[in-house]
Amino acid sequence: MIKITYSAEVAAARAAGTPIVALESTIITHGMPYPQNVEVAALVEDDVRGAGAVPATMAVIDGVLHVGLEADVLQALGKAQDVAKLSRADFAACLATGGTGATTVAATMIAARLAGISVFATGGIGGVHKGAEQTFDISADLMELAQTPVTVVAAGAKAILDVPKTLEVLETQGVPVIAYGQDSFPAFWSATSDLKAPLRMDSAAEIARAHAMRGAIGLPGGQLVANPIPRQDEIPAEDLAPIIAQAQSEADAQGVSGKGVTPFLLQRIFELTNGKSLESNIALVRNNARLAAEIAKEMAKL
Repeated sequence: MIKITYSAEVAAARAAGTPIVALESTIITHGMPYPQNVEVAALVEDDVRGAGAVPATMAVIDGVLHVGLEADVLQALGKAQDVAKLSRADFAACLATGGTGATTVAATMIAARLAGISVFATGGIGGVHKGAEQTFDISADLMELAQTPVTVVAAGAKAILDVPKTLEVLETQGVPVIAYGQDSFPAFWSATSDLKAPLRMDSAAEIARAHAMRGAIGLPGGQLVANPIPRQDEIPAEDLAPIIAQAQSEADAQGVSGKGVTPFLLQRIFELTNGKSLESNIALVRNNARLAAEIAKEMAKL
């Protein structure tokens, strides 16, 4: 039996029919050091509230799925060491063995479905890693989008990935990829790329109706809403390209592989941009939280 506990705020929202937005917890445990991690998590939650919805940050703590974190629980998670990073493969095992883990995109989608939440805001999704034709390194996020009915708001796929191949896999899996307010697929730290998004929608209402229509016609899976980072917060793609290439070259030279690749690359890009990449990351997550709240409100009207 799954043990689920709801924060007081989320429980009240469920009872009142208030729109709810799911949030991941790996940004807290694996994204940045304490206390900045807790401060940023609180900011993102406040962005959801400010836009008229209720935040539900997901985590597994001692074998219990927490849907929404009380302030003291958030603080404790922010200080915790050796917290598991949960995806589809180990989510159930963590619950079954009484473990503690932070939720990635895939695990947060599963948690949101269990809690009846249809919208989730994150930074960027995982995808196809460069060199995947040799390593087969493809994020579980893509398959989760194909089967779990949650609309995910992200600033595109992380720019360290093979983004064209990521879009190809999403297309093959039948996942709608919707650029918000532009034709270009956003490139995480950069607002635009030279890749055209498969779909474009210009309002939260359109996105909400598309989500509802997928359910009405019996299509499995969710939607990826690619929300561009605000221009004032972006790092231009032409500035980032050589930095990403350098970080990737260093990872290859040091034999970094598997789950170690993404944290290595993100850390090196942080160092090579003198911290600007983290500032942009925080800005885009907050921007995504606000749009997700607008979509959740539109879904509630339907």
